Amino acid sequence: MKITVVGAGNVGTTCANEIAISEIADELVLMDVNENLTKGKALDLWQTSPILSFDTKIVAASDEYGKTLGSDVVVVTAGLPRKPGMSRDDLISTNAKIVKNVVENIVRFSPDAVLIIVSNPLDVMTYAAFLAADGLSSKKVFGMAGILDTARYKSFIAEALDISPKSIHAILMGGHGDSMVPLPRYTTVSGIPIRELMSEKTLNDIIERTKKGGGELVNLMGTSAWFAPGAAAAQMVEAVVKNQRRVFPVCAALNGEYGLNNLHLGVPVVLGKNGIEKVIELKLNDEEMALVRKSAKEVKSLMKVLDDMNIFDKKFAHLDPIE
Repeated sequence: MKITVVGAGNVGTTCANEIAISEIADELVLMDVNENLTKGKALDLWQTSPILSFDTKIVAASDEYGKTLGSDVVVVTAGLPRKPGMSRDDLISTNAKIVKNVVENIVRFSPDAVLIIVSNPLDVMTYAAFLAADGLSSKKVFGMAGILDTARYKSFIAEALDISPKSIHAILMGGHGDSMVPLPRYTTVSGIPIRELMSEKTLNDIIERTKKGGGELVNLMGTSAWFAPGAAAAQMVEAVVKNQRRVFPVCAALNGEYGLNNLHLGVPVVLGKNGIEKVIELKLNDEEMALVRKSAKEVKSLMKVLDDMNIFDKKFAHLDPIE
Protein backbone atom coordinates (compact mmCIF):
# COMPACT_ATOMS: atom_id res chain seq x y z
CA MET A 1 0.00 0.00 0.00
CA LYS A 2 1.40 3.38 -1.05
CA ILE A 3 0.10 6.72 0.19
CA THR A 4 1.18 10.20 -0.90
CA VAL A 5 0.62 13.43 1.03
CA VAL A 6 1.09 16.56 -1.10
CA GLY A 7 1.93 19.57 1.03
CA ALA A 8 4.46 19.48 3.86
CA GLY A 9 2.93 22.29 5.89
CA ASN A 10 1.43 21.79 9.32
CA VAL A 11 -1.68 19.94 8.13
CA GLY A 12 0.14 17.73 5.64
CA THR A 13 2.89 16.81 8.08
CA THR A 14 0.40 16.04 10.84
CA CYS A 15 -1.56 13.83 8.45
CA ALA A 16 1.63 12.07 7.34
CA ASN A 17 2.63 11.52 10.96
CA GLU A 18 -0.73 9.88 11.77
CA ILE A 19 -0.50 7.65 8.69
CA ALA A 20 3.07 6.57 9.45
CA ILE A 21 2.33 5.73 13.08
CA SER A 22 -0.76 3.71 12.16
CA GLU A 23 1.28 1.58 9.73
CA ILE A 24 -1.49 1.45 7.15
CA ALA A 25 1.01 2.01 4.33
CA ASP A 26 4.17 0.25 3.25
CA GLU A 27 5.42 3.48 1.74
CA LEU A 28 4.51 7.10 2.51
CA VAL A 29 5.58 9.88 0.13
CA LEU A 30 5.69 13.40 1.56
CA MET A 31 5.73 15.95 -1.24
CA ASP A 32 6.17 19.73 -1.36
CA VAL A 33 7.71 22.35 -3.68
CA ASN A 34 10.06 23.34 -0.83
CA GLU A 35 12.67 20.61 -1.32
CA ASN A 36 14.79 21.13 1.80
CA LEU A 37 11.77 21.56 4.08
CA THR A 38 10.25 18.35 2.75
CA LYS A 39 13.47 16.37 3.10
CA GLY A 40 13.91 17.68 6.63
CA LYS A 41 10.37 16.89 7.74
CA ALA A 42 10.46 13.43 6.17
CA LEU A 43 13.79 12.71 7.87
CA ASP A 44 12.56 14.05 11.21
CA LEU A 45 9.42 11.93 10.93
CA TRP A 46 11.42 8.81 10.03
CA GLN A 47 13.67 9.35 13.06
CA THR A 48 10.63 8.93 15.32
CA SER A 49 10.18 5.36 14.05
CA PRO A 50 12.44 3.72 16.67
CA ILE A 51 10.67 5.70 19.40
CA LEU A 52 7.09 5.16 18.22
CA SER A 53 7.76 1.65 16.83
CA PHE A 54 6.62 1.88 13.22
CA ASP A 55 8.32 0.77 10.02
CA THR A 56 6.44 2.72 7.35
CA LYS A 57 8.98 3.72 4.71
CA ILE A 58 9.01 7.52 4.32
CA VAL A 59 10.12 9.15 1.05
CA ALA A 60 10.56 12.90 0.40
CA ALA A 61 9.76 14.41 -2.99
CA SER A 62 9.68 17.97 -4.36
CA ASP A 63 8.54 18.14 -7.99
CA GLU A 64 9.54 14.52 -8.64
CA TYR A 65 6.08 13.13 -9.34
CA GLY A 66 7.65 9.88 -10.49
CA LYS A 67 8.19 9.08 -6.81
CA THR A 68 4.41 9.02 -6.34
CA LEU A 69 4.01 6.32 -9.01
CA GLY A 70 1.38 3.75 -8.10
CA SER A 71 -0.06 5.59 -5.10
CA ASP A 72 -3.29 4.05 -3.82
CA VAL A 73 -4.42 7.14 -1.90
CA VAL A 74 -3.27 10.75 -2.28
CA VAL A 75 -4.02 13.52 0.22
CA VAL A 76 -3.75 17.03 -1.24
CA THR A 77 -3.13 19.76 1.33
CA ALA A 78 -1.14 22.06 -0.99
CA GLY A 79 -2.18 25.68 -1.27
CA LEU A 80 -1.60 29.12 0.20
CA PRO A 81 -3.42 30.57 3.20
CA ARG A 82 -5.35 33.77 2.66
CA LYS A 83 -3.03 36.72 3.30
CA PRO A 84 -3.83 40.32 4.25
CA GLY A 85 -5.07 42.20 1.19
CA MET A 86 -5.89 38.99 -0.70
CA SER A 87 -9.47 38.78 -1.91
CA ARG A 88 -11.55 35.62 -1.88
CA ASP A 89 -11.26 35.47 -5.68
CA ASP A 90 -7.46 35.82 -5.48
CA LEU A 91 -7.31 32.87 -3.09
CA ILE A 92 -9.52 30.73 -5.31
CA SER A 93 -7.45 31.55 -8.39
CA THR A 94 -4.10 30.90 -6.72
CA ASN A 95 -5.04 27.66 -5.03
CA ALA A 96 -7.03 26.31 -7.98
CA LYS A 97 -3.93 26.62 -10.16
CA ILE A 98 -1.88 24.80 -7.51
CA VAL A 99 -4.47 22.03 -7.13
CA LYS A 100 -4.79 21.72 -10.92
CA ASN A 101 -1.05 21.23 -11.36
CA VAL A 102 -0.83 18.75 -8.47
CA VAL A 103 -3.81 16.63 -9.48
CA GLU A 104 -2.93 16.51 -13.18
CA ASN A 105 0.53 15.19 -12.30
CA ILE A 106 -0.74 12.80 -9.65
CA VAL A 107 -3.26 11.09 -11.93
CA ARG A 108 -0.62 10.82 -14.64
CA PHE A 109 1.42 8.53 -12.38
CA SER A 110 -1.43 7.06 -10.28
CA PRO A 111 -4.54 6.92 -12.49
CA ASP A 112 -6.44 4.69 -10.07
CA ALA A 113 -5.69 6.62 -6.87
CA VAL A 114 -8.31 7.87 -4.44
CA LEU A 115 -7.86 11.63 -3.97
CA ILE A 116 -8.68 13.32 -0.64
CA ILE A 117 -8.64 17.11 -0.91
CA VAL A 118 -7.86 19.31 2.10
CA SER A 119 -6.82 22.54 0.33
CA ASN A 120 -8.93 25.65 0.95
CA PRO A 121 -11.46 26.96 0.12
CA LEU A 122 -12.36 23.29 0.61
CA ASP A 123 -15.57 22.84 -1.37
CA VAL A 124 -14.42 24.73 -4.46
CA MET A 125 -10.96 23.11 -4.35
CA THR A 126 -12.60 19.69 -4.32
CA TYR A 127 -14.49 20.79 -7.42
CA ALA A 128 -11.21 22.02 -8.95
CA ALA A 129 -9.55 18.66 -8.22
CA PHE A 130 -12.43 16.81 -9.87
CA LEU A 131 -12.07 18.96 -13.00
CA ALA A 132 -8.29 18.43 -13.04
CA ALA A 133 -8.63 14.65 -12.57
CA ASP A 134 -10.35 14.48 -15.94
CA GLY A 135 -11.85 11.01 -16.33
CA LEU A 136 -11.43 9.91 -12.71
CA SER A 137 -14.69 8.85 -11.07
CA SER A 138 -16.25 11.45 -8.77
CA LYS A 139 -16.43 8.65 -6.18
CA LYS A 140 -12.65 8.82 -5.99
CA VAL A 141 -12.31 12.59 -5.60
CA PHE A 142 -13.71 14.09 -2.42
CA GLY A 143 -12.90 16.60 0.28
CA MET A 144 -12.15 16.53 3.98
CA ALA A 145 -14.23 18.99 5.98
CA GLY A 146 -17.19 17.26 7.59
CA ILE A 147 -15.08 15.03 9.84
CA LEU A 148 -13.23 18.09 11.13
CA ASP A 149 -16.40 20.15 11.60
CA THR A 150 -18.17 17.24 13.30
CA ALA A 151 -15.17 16.71 15.59
CA ARG A 152 -15.37 20.33 16.70
CA TYR A 153 -19.12 20.05 17.22
CA LYS A 154 -18.72 16.88 19.32
CA SER A 155 -15.81 18.28 21.33
CA PHE A 156 -17.87 21.34 22.30
CA ILE A 157 -20.80 19.12 23.33
CA ALA A 158 -18.49 16.92 25.41
CA GLU A 159 -17.10 19.99 27.13
CA ALA A 160 -20.57 21.39 27.87
CA LEU A 161 -21.88 18.09 29.27
CA ASP A 162 -18.58 17.11 30.95
CA ILE A 163 -18.63 13.68 29.28
CA SER A 164 -16.36 11.67 27.00
CA PRO A 165 -16.50 12.68 23.33
CA LYS A 166 -16.48 8.95 22.55
CA SER A 167 -20.13 8.80 23.63
CA ILE A 168 -21.29 11.45 21.16
CA HIS A 169 -22.60 10.61 17.69
CA ALA A 170 -23.39 13.40 15.26
CA ILE A 171 -23.55 14.38 11.63
CA LEU A 172 -23.53 17.66 9.75
CA MET A 173 -23.90 18.71 6.16
CA GLY A 174 -23.28 21.62 3.81
CA GLY A 175 -20.29 23.74 2.96
CA HIS A 176 -17.14 24.11 5.04
CA GLY A 177 -17.62 27.44 6.79
CA ASP A 178 -20.36 29.62 8.18
CA SER A 179 -22.98 27.95 5.98
CA MET A 180 -22.39 24.44 7.37
CA VAL A 181 -25.47 22.67 8.72
CA PRO A 182 -25.10 20.82 12.04
CA LEU A 183 -28.08 18.50 12.57
CA PRO A 184 -29.23 18.34 16.22
CA ARG A 185 -31.96 15.88 15.28
CA TYR A 186 -29.22 13.43 14.30
CA THR A 187 -27.07 14.18 17.37
CA THR A 188 -27.11 11.72 20.28
CA VAL A 189 -25.18 10.77 23.37
CA SER A 190 -25.09 6.97 23.43
CA GLY A 191 -28.48 6.99 21.76
CA ILE A 192 -29.98 9.76 23.92
CA PRO A 193 -31.20 12.72 21.81
CA ILE A 194 -29.03 15.76 22.52
CA ARG A 195 -32.04 17.98 23.26
CA GLU A 196 -32.85 15.83 26.29
CA LEU A 197 -29.47 16.66 27.81
CA MET A 198 -28.99 20.38 27.18
CA SER A 199 -31.00 23.52 26.67
CA GLU A 200 -31.81 24.87 23.23
CA LYS A 201 -29.75 27.97 23.96
CA THR A 202 -26.67 25.95 24.88
CA LEU A 203 -27.09 23.81 21.77
CA ASN A 204 -27.50 26.84 19.51
CA ASP A 205 -24.41 28.46 21.05
CA ILE A 206 -22.43 25.29 20.27
CA ILE A 207 -23.72 25.24 16.70
CA GLU A 208 -22.65 28.85 16.15
CA ARG A 209 -19.25 28.16 17.70
CA THR A 210 -18.83 25.15 15.42
CA LYS A 211 -19.57 27.23 12.33
CA LYS A 212 -16.84 29.66 13.32
CA GLY A 213 -14.50 26.98 14.68
CA GLY A 214 -11.71 27.63 12.21
CA GLY A 215 -11.82 31.38 12.75
CA GLU A 216 -11.67 30.93 16.53
CA LEU A 217 -8.37 29.07 16.18
CA VAL A 218 -6.93 31.60 13.74
CA ASN A 219 -7.72 34.38 16.21
CA LEU A 220 -6.02 32.46 19.02
CA MET A 221 -2.93 31.25 17.16
CA GLY A 222 -2.57 33.65 14.25
CA THR A 223 -2.69 30.72 11.84
CA SER A 224 -4.98 27.89 10.78
CA ALA A 225 -5.42 24.71 12.78
CA TRP A 226 -3.44 21.60 11.92
CA PHE A 227 -3.77 18.84 14.56
CA ALA A 228 -7.49 18.17 14.01
CA PRO A 229 -7.48 18.70 10.20
CA GLY A 230 -4.46 16.43 9.79
CA ALA A 231 -5.96 13.73 11.99
CA ALA A 232 -9.30 13.98 10.16
CA ALA A 233 -7.65 13.46 6.77
CA ALA A 234 -5.67 10.50 8.12
CA GLN A 235 -8.90 8.94 9.44
CA MET A 236 -10.36 9.13 5.93
CA VAL A 237 -7.24 7.50 4.50
CA GLU A 238 -7.53 4.65 6.99
CA ALA A 239 -11.20 4.09 6.12
CA VAL A 240 -10.27 3.71 2.45
CA VAL A 241 -7.13 1.62 2.94
CA LYS A 242 -8.79 -0.79 5.36
CA ASN A 243 -12.11 -0.80 3.48
CA GLN A 244 -13.81 0.04 6.77
CA ARG A 245 -17.02 1.27 5.13
CA ARG A 246 -17.36 3.92 7.81
CA VAL A 247 -20.04 6.59 7.62
CA PHE A 248 -18.48 10.04 7.48
CA PRO A 249 -19.58 13.46 6.25
CA VAL A 250 -17.35 14.40 3.28
CA CYS A 251 -17.43 16.92 0.46
CA ALA A 252 -18.80 14.81 -2.39
CA ALA A 253 -20.06 15.32 -5.92
CA LEU A 254 -23.87 15.31 -5.95
CA ASN A 255 -25.77 14.09 -8.97
CA GLY A 256 -29.40 14.23 -7.93
CA GLU A 257 -28.99 13.40 -4.24
CA TYR A 258 -30.96 15.81 -2.05
CA GLY A 259 -32.33 17.24 -5.31
CA LEU A 260 -28.94 18.83 -6.08
CA ASN A 261 -26.83 18.40 -9.21
CA ASN A 262 -23.38 19.39 -10.46
CA LEU A 263 -22.30 20.41 -6.99
CA HIS A 264 -19.68 19.44 -4.43
CA LEU A 265 -21.12 19.61 -0.91
CA GLY A 266 -20.72 18.00 2.50
CA VAL A 267 -22.99 14.95 2.88
CA PRO A 268 -22.82 11.65 4.80
CA VAL A 269 -21.26 8.83 2.79
CA VAL A 270 -19.93 5.30 3.20
CA LEU A 271 -16.13 5.33 2.76
CA GLY A 272 -14.39 2.17 1.60
CA LYS A 273 -11.75 0.82 -0.75
CA ASN A 274 -13.31 2.46 -3.81
CA GLY A 275 -13.64 5.84 -2.12
CA ILE A 276 -17.26 6.90 -1.78
CA GLU A 277 -19.16 3.62 -1.85
CA LYS A 278 -22.53 5.30 -1.30
CA VAL A 279 -24.02 8.73 -0.62
CA ILE A 280 -26.51 8.49 2.25
CA GLU A 281 -29.67 10.56 1.81
CA LEU A 282 -31.05 11.53 5.20
CA LYS A 283 -34.74 12.23 5.59
CA LEU A 284 -34.41 15.92 6.27
CA ASN A 285 -37.35 17.99 7.45
CA ASP A 286 -38.29 21.25 5.71
CA GLU A 287 -36.17 23.43 7.99
CA GLU A 288 -33.08 21.25 7.61
CA MET A 289 -33.48 21.01 3.84
CA ALA A 290 -33.83 24.78 3.58
CA LEU A 291 -30.51 25.22 5.42
CA VAL A 292 -28.80 22.66 3.19
CA ARG A 293 -30.08 24.40 0.05
CA LYS A 294 -28.92 27.76 1.39
CA SER A 295 -25.46 26.31 2.01
CA ALA A 296 -25.49 24.70 -1.44
CA LYS A 297 -26.30 28.04 -3.03
CA GLU A 298 -23.30 29.67 -1.36
CA VAL A 299 -20.98 26.85 -2.46
CA LYS A 300 -22.41 26.99 -5.98
CA SER A 301 -21.60 30.70 -6.17
CA LEU A 302 -17.95 29.98 -5.36
CA MET A 303 -17.86 27.21 -7.95
CA LYS A 304 -19.13 29.69 -10.53
CA VAL A 305 -16.38 32.14 -9.53
CA LEU A 306 -13.88 29.41 -10.41
CA ASP A 307 -15.68 28.58 -13.66
CA ASP A 308 -15.58 32.22 -14.75
CA MET A 309 -11.79 32.28 -14.34
CA ASN A 310 -11.48 29.85 -17.28
CA ILE A 311 -8.71 27.86 -15.61
CA PHE A 312 -10.39 24.61 -16.67
CA ASP A 313 -11.98 23.60 -19.95
CA LYS A 314 -14.94 21.97 -18.21
CA LYS A 315 -17.59 23.95 -16.33
CA PHE A 316 -20.43 22.63 -14.20
CA ALA A 317 -21.39 25.42 -11.81
CA HIS A 318 -23.45 27.31 -14.39
CA LEU A 319 -25.81 24.32 -14.65
CA ASP A 320 -28.83 23.78 -12.41
CA PRO A 321 -28.85 27.07 -10.48
CA ILE A 322 -30.16 26.78 -6.93
CA GLU A 323 -33.05 29.12 -6.30
